[in-house]
Amino acid sequence: MPPCNRRRALHLTGACALLALGALATAPAARADAAWPTRPITFVIPGAAGGTTDTPARFMAQKLGERLGQPIVVDNKPGAGGMLGAGLVARAQPDGYTVLVGNTGSNAINYSAYQKLGYKPDDFIALTDMISFANVLVVPVKSPIKSLGELVAAAKKEPGKLAFSSAGVGQTTHLMGELLRQRAGVDVVHVPYKGSAPATMAIVSGETQFMFDNLTGSLAHVKDGKLRALAVTGATREPELPDVPTMTELGMKDFDKVGWMGFFLPAKTPPEIVKKLTDNLVAVLKDPAVVQRYRELGGRRGGMASAQFSQMVERDRKDWGELIRSQKLQLD
Repeated sequence: MPPCNRRRALHLTGACALLALGALATAPAARADAAWPTRPITFVIPGAAGGTTDTPARFMAQKLGERLGQPIVVDNKPGAGGMLGAGLVARAQPDGYTVLVGNTGSNAINYSAYQKLGYKPDDFIALTDMISFANVLVVPVKSPIKSLGELVAAAKKEPGKLAFSSAGVGQTTHLMGELLRQRAGVDVVHVPYKGSAPATMAIVSGETQFMFDNLTGSLAHVKDGKLRALAVTGATREPELPDVPTMTELGMKDFDKVGWMGFFLPAKTPPEIVKKLTDNLVAVLKDPAVVQRYRELGGRRGGMASAQFSQMVERDRKDWGELIRSQKLQLD
């Protein structure tokens, strides 16, 4: 063989070998993505067991595990306003086996509420929302206040006397009260509690005079006649409380927001796994048993497209950030 042809043949042989090696290097990753999941998946919940996020997430974990054929382990990581759990997932291996069940606080409010945050928006891929729920403005049933107008009038008549409870500083139950303070021009006192359950019991017992409670927390007490519902947040009335008007109907601006919980993965998770998990989450959220259970909890099941969910998260991050900065509510 002439030297020039021999060199050409060797060159082609080397190029083919390199291509083959490249194919071998990428094949295991491709096979792994296609086979996912091959072991248990962990749902990290940035809240306590039995809390507002935990209850719907555990039901979802059961149903998703049945669909995928792998157990879903629920790992509660409460503390620091959701920072602990969210930070753990931000630093986790991006392999689809560690999923954050984030919420309005951990993945929208915290970015403005804390300067020293161990994660940033770009650390996550937003998949879809799990459940959303309105906040309901409630007063003790023995309270003389029977409407939003009467509440505002009472607050203006005696500045600094009326107190509202919340599930903690920086939670939606707190920020809705701050929004009322700003929009109505009233002087009210914020009383934070360590979690949603004690905050709800404070308003039931009359320790505080009003609260923008999660509907999931107050609905049973409203139906049992222990609390009086004056209004709900969100764009529309709630099916469980059809006679209770929205804050928007009553003339209050910017109260069309609801609390939400949703699913997030670490940022570098392979697209194939992101799509497979998202598709399965959305399918489970359409299960009539899930829809019914979430309705019983006072919520609405999620299932948004990823792009729509991402836009909602970003909008809430911006809007709550403006309120936090205007009211000087930074927590560190």
